[in-house]
Amino acid sequence: MSVSQFSGVTIHTKANVYFDGGVVSHTVLFADGTKKTIGVIRPGTYHFGTAAPERMEIVAGACKVTLDGQSEVQTYGAATYFDVPGKSGFTIVVEAGLCEYVCSFLA
Repeated sequence: MSVSQFSGVTIHTKANVYFDGGVVSHTVLFADGTKKTIGVIRPGTYHFGTAAPERMEIVAGACKVTLDGQSEVQTYGAATYFDVPGKSGFTIVVEAGLCEYVCSFLA
């Protein structure tokens, strides 16, 4: 389920910058009202909380993810994804290079 481009969208040019630039994304709005973010994660360990359920699709690179409340670490690479429940969170680790992603808000 790898997406290489979106058509007919509006993109916010102001970046969403987290962790002193360790994670940078841009918001993409679709005609039907749905929203996604596309971005990059530099090497490091980061924790994100979620308000609504999210799907994180890895476009390039690799990461290790631990969902809140779980101890199992899962590895994800290009063309894979993981879902995060709403009102939860996850810890993501990028060991080398850049991890590129598309985040879809599911609710």
